[in-house]
Amino acid sequence: MAVISDGASRTAWPRLRVADWTETRDTLHMWTQIVGKIRLAHAPLVNHWWQVTFYVSPRGLTTSAIPYRSGVFDIEFDFLDHQLRIRGSDGAHRGVALEPRPVADFYRETMRALSELGIETKIQASPNEVDPAIPFDEDDRHTSYDPRAAQLFWRQLLQANRVLGEFRSYFVGKVSPVHFFWGAMDLACTRFSGRAAPPHPGGAPNCGDWVMVEGYSRELSSCGFWPGGGEEGAFYSYAYPEPDGFADHPVTPADASYNPDFGQFLLPYEAVRTAADPDRALAGFLHTTYEAAAEHGDWDRATLEEDPNRWRQRR
Repeated sequence: MAVISDGASRTAWPRLRVADWTETRDTLHMWTQIVGKIRLAHAPLVNHWWQVTFYVSPRGLTTSAIPYRSGVFDIEFDFLDHQLRIRGSDGAHRGVALEPRPVADFYRETMRALSELGIETKIQASPNEVDPAIPFDEDDRHTSYDPRAAQLFWRQLLQANRVLGEFRSYFVGKVSPVHFFWGAMDLACTRFSGRAAPPHPGGAPNCGDWVMVEGYSRELSSCGFWPGGGEEGAFYSYAYPEPDGFADHPVTPADASYNPDFGQFLLPYEAVRTAADPDRALAGFLHTTYEAAAEHGDWDRATLEEDPNRWRQRR
């Protein structure tokens, strides 16, 4: 299938109203959970569940290399040709079409493709962090796939990934990659103070509290993008544990605000997209909300931060 080519998809910061693709978003969310659980079944635990995430790729979202016996395989959502691509280090590969179909069909075909490649896989076959949690092999409710919307979502992620990556480069302490969590369907980057955090209370739907205890075992400041919370999605930033004064800290741009229901600062995607300088607007949000966590949480900023351009003059 050829690349969808229109004015919206060519725009660096594309417009995609959440209301226009909610059914596709919810179906794609279930598909990413299936693939994420496949990675979870084979990859060794890394702190905060970093081993289960996806990464933005030149064509969509990829698991990156997953260990299997003496080799590796990867799985990629290709939002240009609208295929799920499964590739092994032995050269074998399979594809599953990304098209309107029930989750149950996608699940069965994906697991069959793994079996044909000789990759024995057993997963917990129901979703997490959603309610209701319909078992994948019974899910005939989620059936939508709009290829244009899926591609525009990926293009939103491309821009968010790029600016989040630049933001990440200013931190030399423990910091996550910029990665996509399929549980909540968000792109995230998390910085850590180096101190332990109190046990997280949990409470995510259809997800064991122990999962959140591992994810939030260290004091952190996390930011990212998710396709909700605004007309076209939203950027977010929060701290765990949230220090006194965090919510009242001045942040930029003016469209950003603290949402007490979410316990996060939120910045509508459309405010970034329509800004005179979208990169600058988003960078301002990321830096000032991090400062809210670091300043009020008494982080050792002199040790944890550095100028990523420190060697530029020597190149």
